[in-house]
Amino acid sequence: MRLWHQDLIEKLPRQQLLGQHRECAALRGRGWGKKHATVNYVFDHSPYRLYAYHCLVMEEMKKRGYQPDSNWLDKNYRGKSQDPYPDLAEEDLPNPLYPEHDEVYLVECLENLAQKGVLDL
Repeated sequence: MRLWHQDLIEKLPRQQLLGQHRECAALRGRGWGKKHATVNYVFDHSPYRLYAYHCLVMEEMKKRGYQPDSNWLDKNYRGKSQDPYPDLAEEDLPNPLYPEHDEVYLVECLENLAQKGVLDL
C-alpha cells in the first residue's frame, strides 16, 4: 500500500496508476482508519484530501482512455459497501495535498519505482 507522490501520478506506468486507483478506492471505503505503515499519515487529514488525491488519479486515468466509475467523483461516495458521508466538507487544499509528500518522499518514491524497474531515474 502506498500513495505515490502526487507529482508522479502522470508518470506512473499503467499497472501502478490502476493500482493507485484501487488503493484510493479501498482507503475511501472500508479501509478508512485501518492502520498501515505507508499510508497512516492519510488518516491524520480529512477524507476530503484523499478524495482530491483520488481525483488526480482518475483525471490521469481518463487522459489515458480509462473510464473509472463516475461514482468516485462524488466526494461523499465510499464504495458500494459503505454508507456515503452525509456531506464531507470541502477544503481549500495546499499543494502538495499531503505535507508528507515532500522532496524526501518524492526521492523515496522514485527509488521505489526504479527498484521495481518501472521508471528510469
